[in-house]
This record gives sequence, C-alpha cells and structure tokens, in this order.
Amino acid sequence: MTTSTTKFKLNAGAEIPAIGFGTWQDKDAQEDAVSEALKAGYRHIDTARIYGTEPAVGAAIKKSGIPRAEIFITTKLWNNSHDPADVEAAIDASLRDLGTDYLDLYLMHWPSPFARGDALFPRGDDGKPKKGESDYVETYKAMEKAFKNGKARAIGISNFSHSELERLLKETSVVPAAHQMELHPYLQQKSWVEFHKSKGIHITQYSPFGNQNEIYDSGKNMGKLIDDPVLAEVGKKYGKTGAQAALAWGIAQGHSVIPKSKTPARIQANLGGDFKLEAADLQKLSTLDKKLRFNDPSSSWGLWDFYSDLEGKK
Repeated sequence: MTTSTTKFKLNAGAEIPAIGFGTWQDKDAQEDAVSEALKAGYRHIDTARIYGTEPAVGAAIKKSGIPRAEIFITTKLWNNSHDPADVEAAIDASLRDLGTDYLDLYLMHWPSPFARGDALFPRGDDGKPKKGESDYVETYKAMEKAFKNGKARAIGISNFSHSELERLLKETSVVPAAHQMELHPYLQQKSWVEFHKSKGIHITQYSPFGNQNEIYDSGKNMGKLIDDPVLAEVGKKYGKTGAQAALAWGIAQGHSVIPKSKTPARIQANLGGDFKLEAADLQKLSTLDKKLRFNDPSSSWGLWDFYSDLEGKK
C-alpha cells in the first residue's frame, strides 16, 4: 500500500490529502474502483451529486472498514438545488447516500442555477437546461449554515470566474476553503493561482491529466498531455511516468489533485505522483503552459459564459 503522505491545511482547519480519487463517470464501476483506491492507500475521495456515485462511494467506504475520521470526503451541490431553501435537503441527501453524518468539504459545483425540482438537467423546449432564479451568493449563504451546524466541516466552490469569486468574497462571511477547477501543465493560470494564495483558498485540480478524458472534444485533435515529451523526460529522471510528473507538478504548487481511473494498476500508479520535483524541473514544466482549457459547457448549456475573465477562454 502506498499512501499519499502530503497534506495541505485548509483555512477551516482540516488537512486535505494531496492526492484524491476522482469518481466522475463510469458510475457502475465506482464501488469497485473506490474499494480498490482505499485498499491502495487513498484517503481523499471526491464525488458529486450529479455523478450519481455517492451511494457507491458510501458502500465502498463502509466495506473497507477504514474509520470515517481517516477519510476526507468531498461532494458537491448540484445546480438544481441552488435555491437557498433547497440546500439543506440537498446536503442531507448526499449525507444519506454517503452513509456519513458530516462532509469534510462541500462545494458549489457551478455558480449557475438550474430550475428547481428533482430533474438534474431540467430542459426547455430548445433542449437547453432551464435556468433557475437563484443567485449563487444566496446559495453560498445557505451553505454557510451547513458549515456552522457541522454538516460540512469546510465549504467551497468549483468552476467560478475571477469576478464571481471577487463578488462572493465581498458579500459572504465564510471564505471558501477550496476552489476546485481545471488546472494542469497545459492550463497553469499563474495569476489566478496567486490570487487564491493571497486569499487563503486551497485549489483542487480536476482533470490533472488535461485532455486524457475522451469527453473533451477540444482535446481530441492533439497529443495527450501525459504523453508530452517534456513531462515524460522529467518523469523518467525520477523513475516516474509523465502522468505521475503531472500530478507532482500540481502538488508542488500546493494543490490537491484528483485523478480518476477504474483500472487497479493505474489507481495504484497515480498514488506514485506524490513526490518532490526539483526547482529546475518545475521550471521546465512551467514552459508547457498552452492556456488550453478543455472543460467549458458555455455553448452546450447555452445559458452562461463561464470563465469569461480567465485564461483558456476561447
């Protein structure tokens, strides 16, 4: 078993393990995958209401016999539950499915509300998601209540733009403990990262392998990030792969990273990304920044212009 040993302290007090296990996609494979991850040594599991994987995560944790206190669980509020009156019921549903009475970190998945109701993707006649009326600031204030009553030991955000985060900080009282966002050597967003440091907001990198995920159309007509020769060369120096070097790059920035896989060998290998890169190698990897963003549902959802003031916006 190779446990990820690096941890980062959140502004709410808890420590988040640097390497987490992502559970987006492959819903039916997740119970086995999370069981495998826990066996391998992961102690940070990332899920979300929209993934439909909370029950699988809960079942795997229960089966593992690992004490709840040793596992850091993150889940996320989905867009159909943004109305402040719906937030507590949403967190309660997540707690129920996860089989726990508290979350280590609860994130607002997107700043964008869908219409209220049970439908996760309520659609209008045009096939686009139906827009809700809530304001993300009011949604966050309802999340602050979950933080104060102990259902969430830390709260945060995901996929916010600079101006959205600035407004949130001005109009709410709990500084987000974490911001989960797309970040990898091809999308380094250095000034955005510095802004988070200045506010004491931890960053969790999703898609730390960039365009490895087949769902990202914009990454299909180019080489995979993890096959980049510079990453491969840096990794080789330490007896590691390009993928492991990409994870180590994120950890060197002070970020947690949440790679995902359902393959036991890869699940194990990703834990090997928790190693220290020398300054010269970090400098080499800093030259890979192509300002390439692969996840942007602005056009497919057709309601919001996400990331409008951030690097990588097409």
